[in-house]
Amino acid sequence: MKCSVYIATSTDGYIATTEGEVDWLHSAGNPDADMGDNPDMGFGAYMASVDCMIMGRKCMEMISSMNLSPEQWPYGDIHIVVLSNTLKTPPENLKGKVEMYSGEITDLIAQLKSKGLKHAYIDGGFTITSFLNFKLIDEMTITRAPVLLGAGIPLFGKLNNHIKLVEAESTAFENDFVQEKYGVNYL
Repeated sequence: MKCSVYIATSTDGYIATTEGEVDWLHSAGNPDADMGDNPDMGFGAYMASVDCMIMGRKCMEMISSMNLSPEQWPYGDIHIVVLSNTLKTPPENLKGKVEMYSGEITDLIAQLKSKGLKHAYIDGGFTITSFLNFKLIDEMTITRAPVLLGAGIPLFGKLNNHIKLVEAESTAFENDFVQEKYGVNYL
């Protein structure tokens, strides 16, 4: 099963403030820029390429706190699994949208593969780091917002080994965001 990352960070590498807020993401950059035929910087095309999503509990709680309407829900009807060893049921506003899972990541991947799923979107800093440590991430797309937070929750935590990023692609968008895409090569 292919596992990939599609995530935004501040230019200094944070996915959220120390308090877990991501509102800076919506105010960063040039809001008046003409984004042409790519207003979402490729997110829609990426979502069309995945058939499931795996996120951590904190990521789910942040999404839950947004109280998104059905029209605002960005994940369509893809299968979403939330990793948590403490929560057994999702928040009320996410019931029916996410499945809770506690157990080994490698067992989860095997279960998803046995259901015929082929491409997982991995989201959340701790979850991404865990998948990297299990050598399960195949590619990463990181979109850097033109803002410096100075502190916050970093995208990557402690890695067990060095990881080489290969086949780099970079795109600068009119709104001053810069997107980097890499293949992952485990040393």
